[in-house]
Amino acid sequence: MPLAPATKRNLVTSALVAPAAAWLFVFLVLPFIAILVFAFGERAPEGGYQAAFTFAQFANLGSRAAAFRNTMMIAPVGAFLCLIVAYPVAYFLAVKASPKYRLVLVSLVVVPFWTSLLVRTYAWMYILGSRGLPNLLDMVGISDVRMLNTPGAVLLGIVYGYLPLMIMPIYVSLEKLDLRLLEASADLGAKPLSTFFGITLPLSLPGVMTGTALVTILLLGEYLIPQLLGGGKVFFIGNALVDLFLQSRNWPFGSAIAVTLVAVVVLVLLVAMRIAWRFAGTRQVDLV
Repeated sequence: MPLAPATKRNLVTSALVAPAAAWLFVFLVLPFIAILVFAFGERAPEGGYQAAFTFAQFANLGSRAAAFRNTMMIAPVGAFLCLIVAYPVAYFLAVKASPKYRLVLVSLVVVPFWTSLLVRTYAWMYILGSRGLPNLLDMVGISDVRMLNTPGAVLLGIVYGYLPLMIMPIYVSLEKLDLRLLEASADLGAKPLSTFFGITLPLSLPGVMTGTALVTILLLGEYLIPQLLGGGKVFFIGNALVDLFLQSRNWPFGSAIAVTLVAVVVLVLLVAMRIAWRFAGTRQVDLV
């Protein structure tokens, strides 16, 4: 008996989705279930995991309050700085740049991704180290300037490393902007600032929220930049997880922190989606 067309479409769709779904289940869902189980266990005497059911690990989260505080303060500030720098760049690429050179300019934004973040961060370690900018400032009479191993150095590394991830979503939103709306606003006597806040910004808000949510979520789990540019003095949750899993071998406590981090990421995503829908109205807003 031949299958109905709708049944065939459903089977084809299921066949296409099945590999990706299986991949996500094996490499995302199952590891998270394991972490969740570990979070309610105890540390074995020799390190690792010992089966138990206790909330002691979650009750001990306060001992890593500094890591949570640094992450919750620096990650949003870093995302905001990325937004401040990225929006003018994206606006220039989408609205002001000549279509003839636009593809080249967009490619230049992506070029840093061709180099490892580790290599780029090590380059900033040299620039901000004693032989870099502080040495140049000392030559002109400005001495005792400390740049490396500070929150400022971490923020600089964050903006440099994550800027392309903020530029591209905003660029995609601005590229769809109907320039006739800007011309009409100018013809009606609106000032450039009024046009920006009344037309450009609301229409580009989906890209802004997408970029902000993407960068913030990635920064919540950042490890490399705080480790290298912060010198262990600017401790993020990612640094705490590495310490607990690889050095202290306290897997249950590390798992509890990881579960808490996932909960924070989900909360940030939900809040970002709510804000985006509230300000964007019925326009499409995709954050994931």
